[in-house]
Amino acid sequence: MLEPSGPLCEQRNKLQMTRQPSESGTLSRQVNRFGLWCTVICMATGVIATLLPLDVPDGFRATHEERVQWLIENRDPFVAAWVNQIVAMVSLSGLFLALCWRGRSNGPLSALLAGGAVAMATMAFAIPKFIAIWTIPLLANAAATGGVGAEMAALLLPLLNVSIPFSLYTSFDYLGFWLYEVFAVLMMKPLYGSDWSSKLISILVGLFGIGFHLAFACLLLGVIQAPGIEISFGLSFGPLLPLILILAVTFWRDLKQNPPNLNPES
Repeated sequence: MLEPSGPLCEQRNKLQMTRQPSESGTLSRQVNRFGLWCTVICMATGVIATLLPLDVPDGFRATHEERVQWLIENRDPFVAAWVNQIVAMVSLSGLFLALCWRGRSNGPLSALLAGGAVAMATMAFAIPKFIAIWTIPLLANAAATGGVGAEMAALLLPLLNVSIPFSLYTSFDYLGFWLYEVFAVLMMKPLYGSDWSSKLISILVGLFGIGFHLAFACLLLGVIQAPGIEISFGLSFGPLLPLILILAVTFWRDLKQNPPNLNPES
């Protein structure tokens, strides 16, 4: 009974060994395609964001009455702007998850922890952005009409101010940004490779993560004051633009170098 089963077992093991690289290659192609689409969506939403208003002009200094009036008059573009922000956030999170997959071989634990940070960041971003679409327009309408809930609206709208960096709303946003930076710090070393694109991606991810934490340290030490938070922290996002462009080229190149028809089982 053992003799005929020996060759069968050996053949089955060989099939399993050949199937695993095939499945891994198929998944890598899917992740590369997913990452490429995420870069395209990130760039598209970035262009759209320049055309839509996220808040009343000079929102940091605008009065409560000016904000309510602006929200009533610009409800549709305001909602559209924040819907676009949700799409941008989801696509950027998807791009970061694709980077976790890309660096998994050099740092599997770092990739796992970084993926968890991206997932938590996505949830942290989803809360305030949904509030911008659902709650803020309704509060503005209640405050303007003086109807039911007007007193509550007068209290909640300042707390949900999207321009003041220390409001409850922006606190969730900056929490999401910080979790993105945790991802960047965890992945900058695993992403470093032998080719020029991997090195450049690693450097840009590192600059993205370290820059935010430096600004955060300056804020805690009192070097940065409230009016300068948006500009100071915004500078740390500078590496994202070249990073997205380089990743678009990298994912496209990887897809071209590993087409599906090279593997008959894919």
